[in-house]
Amino acid sequence: MASPGEADVNVPHVEKKKKPPARYWQDREIGGNKDGGRPEQQEKQRTHKAKKRKRDEQPRDGKKVISGKSDPFPGPAPVPKDKLQKFKRQDKIQKPRRQHYRLKDIITRSEEASEMAQKQAARFDLLLPEDAGFLEGDEDEDTCMISQEDIADAVDITSGAKYFNLKLSQFGPYRLDYSRTGRHLLLGGRRGHVACVDWQSKQLMCEINVMESINDVKWLHTEHMYAVAQKKWLYIYDSNGIELHCIRTFNDVLRMQFLPYHFLLATASATGFLQYLDVSVGKEVAAISTKTGRLDVMCQNPHNAVVHLGHPNGTVTLWSPNQKEALVKMLCHQGGVRSVAVDKTGTYMITSGMDKKMKVFDVRAFKPLRSYFLPAGASCLSLSQRGLLSAATGDIVQVYRDVWSTPVTKPYMAHRVRGLVWGLHFCPFEDVLGVGHGEGFTSMLVPGAGEPNFDGLDANPYRSAKQRQEWEVKALLEKIQPELITLDPTELAQVDRTTFEQRHRDRVEALGFDPLAKEKFVPKFKKKGRSSAGGVERRKKQVAHEDQRDIIRKTVEDRTKVEEERMKMEEKKATLSGKRSALDRFKK
Repeated sequence: MASPGEADVNVPHVEKKKKPPARYWQDREIGGNKDGGRPEQQEKQRTHKAKKRKRDEQPRDGKKVISGKSDPFPGPAPVPKDKLQKFKRQDKIQKPRRQHYRLKDIITRSEEASEMAQKQAARFDLLLPEDAGFLEGDEDEDTCMISQEDIADAVDITSGAKYFNLKLSQFGPYRLDYSRTGRHLLLGGRRGHVACVDWQSKQLMCEINVMESINDVKWLHTEHMYAVAQKKWLYIYDSNGIELHCIRTFNDVLRMQFLPYHFLLATASATGFLQYLDVSVGKEVAAISTKTGRLDVMCQNPHNAVVHLGHPNGTVTLWSPNQKEALVKMLCHQGGVRSVAVDKTGTYMITSGMDKKMKVFDVRAFKPLRSYFLPAGASCLSLSQRGLLSAATGDIVQVYRDVWSTPVTKPYMAHRVRGLVWGLHFCPFEDVLGVGHGEGFTSMLVPGAGEPNFDGLDANPYRSAKQRQEWEVKALLEKIQPELITLDPTELAQVDRTTFEQRHRDRVEALGFDPLAKEKFVPKFKKKGRSSAGGVERRKKQVAHEDQRDIIRKTVEDRTKVEEERMKMEEKKATLSGKRSALDRFKK
């Protein structure tokens, strides 16, 4: 009951809504504080939200944000165009016009991978530790007048130790060969002396005498195997001097070249045969009769693995194991060819002949570029990794620079050895020229000859035994087949459209119809289980058989017509032959 002075008012009861339980993605109340937690945490959240709002409001345009600020140098660092051109592999492949989507996708991916590798190589070129340099004399001083003793005294102790002489007058003259890593030296004396040396540490690996004359020596894929061309047959030895193989099918071998990426040993014999031996399986790949007589001048093109042979009639021929005839025949000299050398890019070929001339040819166009006259002629030629040319005349070794770009009037360096030079070879990745002569071996210092930076995955001079084993397995897996040796290696990445069209025409003639002219029959989809796999295939075969019957019927009709015309022609000839002629009275 209300008091008499108050009105009776009904106040409705209002229930408070319960707050739903906090979910794991919502901010929970800490310690029962309904205002959002402690003041420090609220301030931290407000600061974080303000920074995020400021970062979102800034125009990004794909730029990376560092500490809330835009990157002043966005994207990858630019690469100079000249560096990119240096590592350019090949031009872009023309994509097919027809709907070859899979082929287009493969070509696009290949181009992207090649472009990425080109940019990475150009960027890493800045990080290479060594630079190439040449010998420079004082004012009015000729570098060819500087002796090897002066150079050895001026350089550091390690480099000075690379100039040395081995006096081996009993079994000379000597042929020589450096391993691909440039660390091991192989010597072969004319009178049967063979020696393997780690020439940098001066450690002798093995030394034997084969008791017969030696024509040439050559390292194989590693420094643990080498080939020796002896008087009668070809022998394979290991680094301990143990005879591994005697290959009697290779007889009277005079010169040898090893193709490292194909695992092929190419030999030139006195009987005029060029033979290829696959050292990975011990099988003879090809035996080609050149029909040009004695073959004692030989070299290889490192770019495409084509073998160059020099002949007594002044010609140089180019050979591949895929053909029985020469790929190219070039008339280079008026007399016999004495030596041939090709640079590592496969662009230039240098030859010396009995006419006392040394000529430079462009192998791409097979045209002469330069011609130099040497008073005594050059008996041996060798090219370094940096393009220096060494030429031996008698007992004098001369080194030339830039023989193909500018006319050369004087040598870059010169040195006289103790006997007649019989072999020349530049050491890979070192400024060293090895000279084999009648009195032994001489190691010359030639500044600027070797490539200063090596590829550790291809030829690493400092590799361990485990790294060598891993490299050998990888090289065997990546061995290039001899069928791929061609004059132009870039043709392997292109589609031979002419051959494809010819094969297509032959196929059309053999089948009697063009299999690519009409689109394939696609059966219509039917319901109620009538489009099962077997039903679809039956319908396809039925349509194909009907088309084939029409084509066969047409072909039979054409053959019948041709046969009828042939019979008519034969009857006509028989009728004409049955008639008597006025000339029959002269028959006996």
